[in-house]
Amino acid sequence: MKEKREVRIQKPEARIQNTEHRLKSRASLYSFVCALCSVFWILASGFLVLFFSGCTEKNKMYKESRVLMDTFCTITVVSPSKEDAGGAIEAGFAEIKKLETLLNYFSDDSEITAVNRSAGNKPVKVSRETMDMMKKTIDISRLTNGVFDPTIAPVVSLWNFSKDMSNTSIPSGSRINDAAALVDYKKIKMDYDKFEIFLEEKNMELDLGGIAKGYAADKAVDAIKAKGIKAALVAVAGDIRGFGLNVSGNSWRVGIQNPRPEAESDKPWEDIFASLYLENMAISTSGDYQRYFIKDGRRFHHILDPETGFPAESDLISVSVIAPEGYVADGLSTAVFVLGLEKGLSLLESEGLGGVLINDGRKVFLTKNLKGKIEILNKAYQVAE
Repeated sequence: MKEKREVRIQKPEARIQNTEHRLKSRASLYSFVCALCSVFWILASGFLVLFFSGCTEKNKMYKESRVLMDTFCTITVVSPSKEDAGGAIEAGFAEIKKLETLLNYFSDDSEITAVNRSAGNKPVKVSRETMDMMKKTIDISRLTNGVFDPTIAPVVSLWNFSKDMSNTSIPSGSRINDAAALVDYKKIKMDYDKFEIFLEEKNMELDLGGIAKGYAADKAVDAIKAKGIKAALVAVAGDIRGFGLNVSGNSWRVGIQNPRPEAESDKPWEDIFASLYLENMAISTSGDYQRYFIKDGRRFHHILDPETGFPAESDLISVSVIAPEGYVADGLSTAVFVLGLEKGLSLLESEGLGGVLINDGRKVFLTKNLKGKIEILNKAYQVAE
């Protein structure tokens, strides 16, 4: 039996340097729509373009979007050359595509699927990219003492979060308990010399959906920088990482989606409650409004607590994390949501990271390093003193 979790705020031995499994879609269209409803949307793209003035004749903004990793990805590049921008954009998408091939839980041919198939049997040799992703994932698991756990896949597979109540159900307690017994990141064994990964128990499964998009944004940024580009913004769904200045000479401005809109909309990402500037950082959000259903007055959302196997009973409805790297922001936004306001803020403060946390009373709580740096656009939300 696993020991009851105690949140560890101090830094682990495998300290992060510089700083849910996704439900299997019943149709690709559903997955695509979920991606469009991600917490963040770039205020600097499409209908939210803010580049009104100050553009130099030398630099121009080039943007392209594609569907990769079962979601909507956009790369925006600032460059004086259309050809250079095109090459950089292509390099960025190539990195995301490569990771999709390696890490896709739903693909029979991915390396993660190969590891899952061999659980309890034998180690599996993987690529350098998969090994690096797993090392970073374990770093986040250790930092959060298992609140973020990539082996939660067997539990998540029991749930189906849809607003269509005819297509939803609450798994039995016994099924959840059986699946939760397989959740333990400490049973992931990695041989860094041989590039091998082994899951100690049969039927254990990895799913990196809660961190892979942030990591993909990181790798895309690396590829774009290698092409000599000095400024770009990469958005893999709601996981965004930017560097350099936009064509207006400012940092990239991003918005945080309203977690409690007054009315249903087919474009919820347009409903922004706050904005801030991304200065060579990454940002990611987790919330209880992305995938959920309501039964008997209770909201069942997709952010599961690895300790219970049920949706986290958090006092928060939305968490945005700002960090130097996308994988850190991605993994910790989920973990902080599960931890709740007090413990979540303490964790972010101890790591020197930025956080925008919203409780069910629409109070906005900020880490110290973000005070005075966020603009509230919706009067229904107030920053706590």
